[in-house]
Amino acid sequence: MDVTIKGRNVKITEALENYAKKKLDKLDRYLPNINDVRVDLSHEHTRRGEDLMSAQITVRHQRGAILRAEERIPGDINKAIDSAVEKIFRRVQRFKSKRSRKGKERFVATLEELDLAEEIPEIEEYVDEYADMDEAPATETAASPVERRKDIDLAPMSEAEAIEQMELLGHNFFLFFNADTGKINALYKRATGGYGILIPQAP
Repeated sequence: MDVTIKGRNVKITEALENYAKKKLDKLDRYLPNINDVRVDLSHEHTRRGEDLMSAQITVRHQRGAILRAEERIPGDINKAIDSAVEKIFRRVQRFKSKRSRKGKERFVATLEELDLAEEIPEIEEYVDEYADMDEAPATETAASPVERRKDIDLAPMSEAEAIEQMELLGHNFFLFFNADTGKINALYKRATGGYGILIPQAP
C-alpha cells in the first residue's frame, strides 16, 4: 500500500511522516485492494486568529471508489491526524457493510475482499493504540473572491453510484457525469432528508 504525505504550511518531518504512516499501516488489512493513500496536512491562520491544523486522508480503491475524511482542529497536527484516521475507518466500515446491488459494484466490498479483510477494532481503541471536497477556510490575504480552483475527474456513474461515492467522501454535495443521461449533474443532501439532483440547462 503506497502512502503519500504532503504538507501545506506544514513541515513534513521524519517523525511526523512516521506517525501518520503508523496510524495507517493496517488499513489494507481491513480493506484489501487499495491502490494508494494520500495524506494532506496543512496549517491555516483564520480570520478569528486561530491556528487550524488540518489532516485530510484520501483512499483510492482499485475499482474506482474514493474514500475521504478530513479533520480541522486548533493547534495540534497529531490530533488532527488521529481524528481523520478515525473518520476514514468509519468510511471503510461503510464500504464493507454495503451489499452489492446492480449499479453499485464499484462502491461496495466484494465477497472475496470481505473474506480477506480483518475486522476493524473499535475505532477509539485503534486510535489510542497508536497515540469519507472541503476546502480551506477564507483568509485575510486572499487577493480574489475565488481563493482556490480544483480540477475534478467526472467519471460516468449512475445516480445510485453517485450517492454511494458522495457518502464515502463525507460530502453534502457531489458533481458527477450521469451515465444514464449523458449530462453533468450535481447531487446534494436535502436539509429535510434524502437527496436532490441539480440538472444544468443551457440558456
